[in-house]
Amino acid sequence: MPKGYWVAHVDVEDMDRYKEYVAANAAPFAEYGARFLVRGGGKEVREGKMRARTVVIEFKDFATAKSCYDSVAYQDAKALRDPVSTGDMEIVEGYDSE
Repeated sequence: MPKGYWVAHVDVEDMDRYKEYVAANAAPFAEYGARFLVRGGGKEVREGKMRARTVVIEFKDFATAKSCYDSVAYQDAKALRDPVSTGDMEIVEGYDSE
């Protein structure tokens, strides 16, 4: 079964308040087995225009990735993020070559 991923591109306007979101999302991410593959860090944009931060989070499967996003705990954390950042996020199914 292919894994599920959150892929987000985010501009943060207030990093101190954004850290409240980071603290609040720890519990739902732990509950749903989320694993950060990319969390900010250095980058070089080679094509197009991107936001300042890129985040990629891996889940055991697509359904779990969607369930985490839809959970009350994550939506409560997201409410902290929304006023202090702008972003694009998608939940995608990984590639399973088998």
